[in-house]
Amino acid sequence: MFVLWPSTKSRRPRGGLVALGPQVSDLKETLLASIAEEVVSCQNCKLGATRTKAVPGVGSAHAHICFVGEGPGREEDLSGVPFVGQAGRLLDRMLIAEGMSRKDCYICNIVKCRPPNNRVPEPSEVAACSLYLYAQLAIVEPEIICLLGNTALRFFFGEQYSIGQVRGTILVKDEQRFMPTYHPAAALRNPQYMQVIQGDLRKLAVLIQRTGD
Repeated sequence: MFVLWPSTKSRRPRGGLVALGPQVSDLKETLLASIAEEVVSCQNCKLGATRTKAVPGVGSAHAHICFVGEGPGREEDLSGVPFVGQAGRLLDRMLIAEGMSRKDCYICNIVKCRPPNNRVPEPSEVAACSLYLYAQLAIVEPEIICLLGNTALRFFFGEQYSIGQVRGTILVKDEQRFMPTYHPAAALRNPQYMQVIQGDLRKLAVLIQRTGD
C-alpha cells in the first residue's frame, strides 16, 4: 500500500483522514488536483523542455481500478489527457465491452511528459516522476492497479518478471494488488494481443465485482 498520504478509506482506519467523513470525497479530489498542478509546472527532468503539455492523470478519485501506462504519446502531449490516442480509444472500447468505463477508473502513466519519438523513458525521467505517481496512487487507493506494458511492470517489480510471464495474474506488493497486461498499443501493432488484453480486462472486471459484493 502506498503511504505518502494518509488513508482516506474507512476500511483502513490507520489513516488520519478517515474522521473527516463526507469531506474526504472533496479532499481526495483536491489532493489530486494539487498533484496535477505540480505536474503541469514540473521541470525536474529534460522532458519538461520538449513536451507540449504535461499529462498528469484523469478519472475518479475513488476508483477501484487504476491503469498505469508508460508515458504520453503525441495526442496526449497535445491534449494533456492520458490515453486519448489510438491505444486509448482501443482501451475505452475494451473497458466498455466488460461493463466498465474510464470515468469509473483512474488512468495515468509512469512519466507525465512525452519522451521524444515515443522512446522508452530513461531512468532519470522515471525517477523524476515517481513521487507524483506514488502520490496519485496513495490518494486514489485503488483495489487493484492494472499495469499496461513492461515499463509499468518493471517500475513496480524490477526485472524479475516480463509482461508475457505474468500478464493476467495477480501480483501483490506491500499489500497492494496488481494485474499486468499488454499495453493496448501492442494490440495495434499485433492484433493477436487484442483478445489477450480483453481476457485480462474481463478477469479484472470479475475481481472488482467480487470485491464489491
